[in-house]
Amino acid sequence: MDKELEQIGQFYTVVIEFITNYSFQVLGAIIIFIIGLIASIYIRKYVLKLLLKTKIDETIAHFIASFIRIVIIFMMAILALGKLGISIAPFIAAIGAISLTAGLALQGSVSNFAAGIVLIATKPFKLGDTIRVHDVYGEVQEIKLAYTILINEDKEQITIPNKYMIGDILVNSYLYRIVEGSVGISYDSEAETAINIIKNLLAENPSTSNDNKAIVGIEKFADSSIQLSYRYWVPSHEFFKLQYEINLEVLNAFDKGNIKIPFPQREVALLDKRIK
Repeated sequence: MDKELEQIGQFYTVVIEFITNYSFQVLGAIIIFIIGLIASIYIRKYVLKLLLKTKIDETIAHFIASFIRIVIIFMMAILALGKLGISIAPFIAAIGAISLTAGLALQGSVSNFAAGIVLIATKPFKLGDTIRVHDVYGEVQEIKLAYTILINEDKEQITIPNKYMIGDILVNSYLYRIVEGSVGISYDSEAETAINIIKNLLAENPSTSNDNKAIVGIEKFADSSIQLSYRYWVPSHEFFKLQYEINLEVLNAFDKGNIKIPFPQREVALLDKRIK
């Protein structure tokens, strides 16, 4: 019992000495940190308000304002530790080492975030555009700082890290994709009539683009046929569906217009050579 009372007395003495010697430092550190928290909130709002008045993208504006707030809180925390008499040099060295290690381990993620900021700032594409990158096509559904989400015609969600969007070839076809088709007709058929049939068919189709006119013409003269090619633009989410439908319409229109699609043909001559 006496030992327990003695331990309690020693603890009480230590607490009293701590409060007497360090109460003002602890109170000052708490006040400094609270002031830092409050100031960071108001500074973030002020910076965000200024950035939103400019042409900077809203996402980047929020990112910059939040980053400034974190920096202010970190600086006030260091000042609070210094007020307590704690040396901040080891903390700074440790933070530097941790930052270096984290930077090496997460360099892929960091590059994705940096690329995301560049994408949002430069805006090479927007929501609803159809883009192709690394031979992947899709409609842009969402743009994040780390990645971009595409949806293709099969309703598959494609997630592309933003670092692949920067420094590589990126094709933006906006709301439409171009379809390239070809068909061979016999040399006995009227090529001009066949071209007009395809042109009228594409012009009358309500799904093809009116802004970009279809292109139809003779591509080459093959061994057994005249090769006609046609290029037209369709909504990205109906690319394959319309391609197959229009190919069938071309075939039916040729049947009605008496335009023949020939089979490959070769003429073989047999020479009668007699051995003398």
